[in-house]
Amino acid sequence: MTDGTWQHAKGVIAKDVGAHNFKAWIAPLEFASVEGRVLHLTAPTDFIGKWVGQNYQDVILRRMTEGGADVTRLVCAAASDRPAASTPDEVAPRTRSRSESELDKRFTFDRFVVGKSNEMAHAAARRVASGATVSFNPLFLHGRVGLGKTHLMQAIAWQIQERDPDCRVLYLSAEQFMYRFVQALREKNTMDFKHLFRSVDVLLVDDVQFIAGKDSTQEEFFHTFNALVNQGKQVVISADRSPAEISDLEERITSRLEMGLVVDLHPADYELRLGVLQQRVESLGEHYKGFTVEDGVLEFLASRINTSIRALEGAVTRLAAYADLLKQPVSMAHAQEVLSDVLRSSQKKLTIDDIMKTTCEHYNLRMSDMTSARRSRTVARPRQMAMYLSKKLTPRSYPEIGRKFGGRDHTTVLYAVRKIEELIAAEPQIAEDAELLTRKLDG
Repeated sequence: MTDGTWQHAKGVIAKDVGAHNFKAWIAPLEFASVEGRVLHLTAPTDFIGKWVGQNYQDVILRRMTEGGADVTRLVCAAASDRPAASTPDEVAPRTRSRSESELDKRFTFDRFVVGKSNEMAHAAARRVASGATVSFNPLFLHGRVGLGKTHLMQAIAWQIQERDPDCRVLYLSAEQFMYRFVQALREKNTMDFKHLFRSVDVLLVDDVQFIAGKDSTQEEFFHTFNALVNQGKQVVISADRSPAEISDLEERITSRLEMGLVVDLHPADYELRLGVLQQRVESLGEHYKGFTVEDGVLEFLASRINTSIRALEGAVTRLAAYADLLKQPVSMAHAQEVLSDVLRSSQKKLTIDDIMKTTCEHYNLRMSDMTSARRSRTVARPRQMAMYLSKKLTPRSYPEIGRKFGGRDHTTVLYAVRKIEELIAAEPQIAEDAELLTRKLDG
C-alpha cells in the first residue's frame, strides 16, 4: 500500500468528520507505513496523535479498508523531526461530545420539550446558542440525573455549529477534562493541553461535580475558566447540584461558578412528562412503522413514571420495540405488562408524614403544629395546605387524613381541600406555594 491510498481515504474521511474537524485533526497526518496489519501515521504532536488514535481510529481504518488496505489497527505518533504545532487553530476541534465522538443528533433544541420545570434553563441555553450578547458567564445548569442538562448542553453546541461553522466549540465531560489533563502531565505536554482548552470560543463541561476533591484538576480547571472568561469566551457548565452544594469543590471555583447565571432544572411535572412521551412516540414512529399507542396509555405513564425524562423516553423505546415485534398497537394492558418493572421502581410511596414535613419546612413551622389545636392563620393555612396535598398526592381517604392531623373529622379535611382549591384560583401566592410543594413531593 502506498501514500496514494491514504490520500484517497483522507478525501472520504473529510466528509465523515466535517471540514473543521478534518482541518484540525486529519489533514496534518501523513502516511508512514503499513507493518503487518498495522497502519502507521505521523502527527505534528504527541497530543494530536493520541487524540486521533482515540477518537478517529474506527473511521480511518474503515475508509482505508474500503480503499484496499488490509489494516486492523492504527498507530498515530509524532514524528521526532517535526516541530510541534503551536497555533490554536491546529489544536482546537469545533465540537466534541461527552464520549469524544460526534454530538448526539437527538439532542437539539427542536427535540427538547419545554415546561414550567425547565423553561428558564431552556431560555438561557437558547440565548447562549443564538450568539446574542449575554450578561451572564458562565451559564451553570444543575439538576438530578435525567432532567435534560446534557440535552441542553449539546443543543447549544449544535446550534452554534449550524449558525457559525468557524466558531470553535468544545464539549466534553469533566471526567474527560481530567483524563486529558493527567495524560498531558504524564507526557509532559501541557502546552498542547492549554492551547486546546484556552483557544476555544465556547467551552461546555458536563458533570463538573466529578472534579471535586481532585486538587490538580481543579487548579487547571480554575485557570482555564478564568482565561476564557477574561477573553470574553462563553463557558457553560452542568452538574447534579448547585455550586454551593458540591462538597470538596474549591471555594474559589464555587465563587466563580456562582458569579454567572445558576439555573435549576426541576423534576418534570405531569404536563411536561406527557409532552415528552408524545414527542418520543412521534419520533420513534419514523423508525417503527405502524407504532401506535392506544388512548389513555401515555396519560397513565405520565402519571406513574416521575423519576426522570430519561426513564420516560426509555419506557416508550421499549414499547416501540414490543409493538414492532408483535405487530400490534400498544394497549394499556400491554404497557402495564411490558413496563411492570419500571412502574414498580417509579412508584414513590409518598406518605402523609412526608407531606407534613415538607410543608413545615416550607412555612418554617414545627411538625407539632400540624396536629395542634392552634387556629392562627400562620398555622391553620399551612395545615390546610398539607391536608390538600395529602388528598391530592396520596390514595388516603378523608378520614385517614383527618386522623393523621391530630384526629380531626373528615369534614374538616374536606373543607381544607376545597378552601385551598379556591385560594389557588384566587391568590397567586397560594397557587405558587401549592405548585412548589407539589413539585418537591412529586419529584
